[in-house]
Amino acid sequence: MPFSLCPHYQTVTDGDGTPLRIHYIDEGPRDAAPVLLMHGEPSWSYLYRKFVPPLTTAGHRVIAPDLIGFGKSDKPAARADYTYERHVTWMSDWLTALDLRDITLFCQDWGGLIGLRLVAAFPDRFARLVIANTGLPVGTGSSAGFDAWLAFSQNVPLFPVGAIVNGGTVRELTSDEIAAYDAPFPDESYKEGARQFPTLVPVTPEHASVAENRAAWTVLERFDKPVLTAFSDKDAVTAGGEKIFIERIPGARGQPHTIIAGGGHFLQEDAPDRLSALIDSFIRSTGASA
Repeated sequence: MPFSLCPHYQTVTDGDGTPLRIHYIDEGPRDAAPVLLMHGEPSWSYLYRKFVPPLTTAGHRVIAPDLIGFGKSDKPAARADYTYERHVTWMSDWLTALDLRDITLFCQDWGGLIGLRLVAAFPDRFARLVIANTGLPVGTGSSAGFDAWLAFSQNVPLFPVGAIVNGGTVRELTSDEIAAYDAPFPDESYKEGARQFPTLVPVTPEHASVAENRAAWTVLERFDKPVLTAFSDKDAVTAGGEKIFIERIPGARGQPHTIIAGGGHFLQEDAPDRLSALIDSFIRSTGASA
């Protein structure tokens, strides 16, 4: 599989006793505060390959996990194995096993739906947040862009992971980059998690996890540590999604929120240098701690 940064693995135990391995990148000085980069659907930590060199050079410890069902992490074979709450539990167990603290979180897509739940569960572990192209929905509806994506994801005969990522960027990915996104999924049987994710987004009152996300919002509405939004201007799925974070999270008030011009849904592919610099400058301007 491409992407040669040193692999690390942490085993978590599912509620039914099944051990599951979570792969993650962990680069940079161990005594530095961690920058936690969380990916979404249907990508993996490869999405952050261009973030690692500038952030570690700047002195940060960079950690990027693969969600269960993605990348080099384990992939349960049944779609029913994947629920929103299970994903949150798996990543909560991973986070506490590594005992990460003083975290700067950068999250996008499902990296936000799960990552922000981690913040709500463990607010004392997080020092600041950078939120991009994501949301924390509570059953109040969805965008036309998301509805189109949901229909496509459930009806396309073969789930074209690399092509999906390429379709969510403004620049054209190379054939090697597309192949790298396809690599974790040798055939359709490995894609049950990727297939299931769109159906789990709680966009209606009947969806599971609406209550849990509402509870998470009550914590975020008291989170007064620095919060920055960096949504892109060319993402039909999350356009305008930054407003709710700016309005409802105290730590977002007065921050230099930005729009990433020329960025698609996967803005990490379209503007990696700008985003890496943004993360570094935000840490420094809000009081980096060792």
